[in-house]
Order: sequence, then C-alpha cells, then structure tokens
Amino acid sequence: MEDEFAKLIRRMNPPRVMIDNDACEHATVIQVDGVNRHGHLLEVVQVLKDLNLLITKAYVSSDGGYLMDVFYVTDTDGKKIRDKVTVNYLQSTLETNASFLNSMRSSVGVIPSKQHTSIELTGADRPGLLSEVSAVLTDLGCNVVNAVIWAHNARAAAVLHVTDQSSGCAIEDPERLSKIKELLCNVLRGSTDFRTPRMSISSNGVMYRERRLHQMLFADRDFERPESPKYESSRPHVTVMDCSDRDYTAVTIRSRDRPKLMFDIVCSLTDMQYVVYHGTVITGTTEAYQEYYIKHVDGFPVSSEAERQRVIVCLEAAIERRASEGLELEVCTDDRFGLLSDITRILRENGLNIRRAEIWTKGGKAKDSFFVTDVSGNPVDPKIIDLVQDQIGQTILQVKGNSDMSRKLPQETARSFFFGNFFRRRSFQNFKLIKSCS
Repeated sequence: MEDEFAKLIRRMNPPRVMIDNDACEHATVIQVDGVNRHGHLLEVVQVLKDLNLLITKAYVSSDGGYLMDVFYVTDTDGKKIRDKVTVNYLQSTLETNASFLNSMRSSVGVIPSKQHTSIELTGADRPGLLSEVSAVLTDLGCNVVNAVIWAHNARAAAVLHVTDQSSGCAIEDPERLSKIKELLCNVLRGSTDFRTPRMSISSNGVMYRERRLHQMLFADRDFERPESPKYESSRPHVTVMDCSDRDYTAVTIRSRDRPKLMFDIVCSLTDMQYVVYHGTVITGTTEAYQEYYIKHVDGFPVSSEAERQRVIVCLEAAIERRASEGLELEVCTDDRFGLLSDITRILRENGLNIRRAEIWTKGGKAKDSFFVTDVSGNPVDPKIIDLVQDQIGQTILQVKGNSDMSRKLPQETARSFFFGNFFRRRSFQNFKLIKSCS
C-alpha cells in the first residue's frame, strides 16, 4: 500500500499547469509543476498524445520529490494550440491528480466500459492473420467497432473492441465468450512458432490500447529481433551510459522523428520500472534526439551489462513498433457489419501483408488505416494497389503515402544537452534544430 503521508502531500499540492501561447514564436508552451510520483510523466505525455499534439521540444526535471515538465507543442499542421476548448481541456485534465480519480486503478489509463467487449491477442505474425481473426469474429456475430494492430519482429498484438451484432452492446454470455476464445486461439495456433499465443477477453475495462500493445509485445519478447541486415540498417541509435558522479544512468536516443515518439519511449521506461529524473527532447526536420537520466524504482541506476543491453533493445523495440512500415491505405466509407472481414480478405487475396492497422467506427462511418507490404516485407507493386482499389472502390480506398524507414541514421555519439560535462562533446551532424524559442 502506498504511504498515506505521500498521498496527503499530493492532495495538498495538486499539479499546476501553465499554458502560454506568447512565450514561443513557433509553439504553445505547456508547463506542469507538482509533486512527483512514478508514472506522472507518462500520464502527461499520454494526454498530449491523445489530442494528437506534436512535441517539438521538452524538458523534464523531477529531483527532490517535485517535478517541473515543460513541453513545446503544436497541432498536426505545425500551428499553436489556440482552440479554447482544447486549451481548457488540457488545463483541467493535466491539473487533475489522476491517482485519486479511480482508487481501483493499478496503472495509467484504465477506463471501465460496458459498451463493448475487449479482446487482446498476441502471437506469431503471418500474412492474412487479421483477415482470419476478423472472419471468425464475423461468423460469431461480433461487430468490430475499433481495433489497433501492431506487428513487429515476427510477433503480432491486437486490441479489439467488439459488440454483439444484434444488441450493439458488450458480449457477456460466458458460453459465447468461451466459444470466441476457443476459435480465436485456434487461429493463433495456426503457426509453427514455439511460443504459446496469448488471449484475454474482458468487458470490465482495459488500459489505453496503445500502452497495452507495448506491454503485450514486450511480454511476448518482440525485442528479440531476427539477425538480418534489414533490421541493422533501420535500427534507431540508443546508448546507455553510467553517470557515476550523479548516480544516474544516461539514455540517449536518436531516431527518425514521428508523432508519439516520446510517448512510446516514456511508456517503455515506465513499464520497465524506471523513473525519469531529467530529460531533454529536441526534434529536427527529420530526426529526433532524446536524452533521459534514469534510475530503477528501487533508486539504483543500471547496474550490469546485461541490464544495459536489455534497456537498449527494449527501447529500440518501443520505437520500431509504431514505425509506419509499408504503404498506408485508408478506407473511409459507411460502416456495416462484416466490413473489416471483407476488406482484410481482399488485401490478403491480393498478396498484401498488414503490418499495422487502426480501425475506427463512429456515427455510422468507418475510417480504417492499413500499413501494408507484400508477403516478403517488400514495397507493394502499384499494379496490385490498382487491383485492390477496383475491388474496394476508388473513392473508398485512398493511398496516403509510403514511409521508407530503411535509411540508415549516422551512428556517432550525440551531444548531451543536459549534463554536458558527462559526455564527450561531438558534432551532431545532419541534425537541423527548429528555430529557437528562447
């Protein structure tokens, strides 16, 4: 049980939030001050992620039991956050001490819901897997209202929210749930992989899906990458170094910049039971640099070479899971029962492998995104896309773009922005910082 005195201190010192559109020419500045506790940084970053805000710079400090986090954010168009509804939501949400909202929460982001049944799947990835899963759910009268699917290092994880086709509500009949679990487990076992697939069904509530996907793939050891030149060339650059003078471990990360990058990294550190005491995030035109000074929750820094290597590979995996590998296809149309099964069947029959997918339905409309490659993981032949568009509909299926993640990043050691005297200073080549906001 958490110390009652610590709870009292937090209750007497709720977070203080300042949102300033005048301090920086190019971004909205959000400053959060308050009593520090494990997981608080993740909660703040998660709120920013959920609003699709882009973090262009960030400074984190939480020594001495108190925190001061500063974020420079923009919307997806690179503009300041001026919408009053969004600003008010940020102010009220970030000032809420989340640890008192729901005493039954065991971690960040647990949201009770009786509107749908949540299905979590983890197992070996293979072409056509999502098509098979959605076909089984359709045959069982389950309507997929939204879902997120990630595939990484030959492993796949999915969180699906389904409702009963006839009632539109969560499925709670024990016999029916048992049948769903049995048939989906049969689909997941359709592989020669030695690892036992995992599956759970719940109608009581789950974590935010993206954090849950990180945890599921981590538990499935997706950080154990196959030995391949392809993976070597696309790997982000992560270093873990001792800071004996300060009793920290310094983690520096260089990778291609993308939305939600900071969330993925902080999520992984939090779930590995590390506390961020100081941090710096700087984004450039294409690359991002992040630096964190961490300790384990027991107060000790990284203490062995094995632990150091584990931090490196787990952070690499956290960055890569959301990487937009493949060609993005977006489907926008009227929602109907069995739509996901039909779309994924067409993609499978045309030799397309789904690497990542986000399924959303609202107000009778469906908006689905699929990142696809061919079955060998190579770029898709444009002629195949033409065939798929003819089958699904030219106005329904749109090609959004191709994110090539294969370009190799320079491997030299990056310069430390926080405790610069701890590191050998070297030039940060090919890194163009955004205009100063000082």
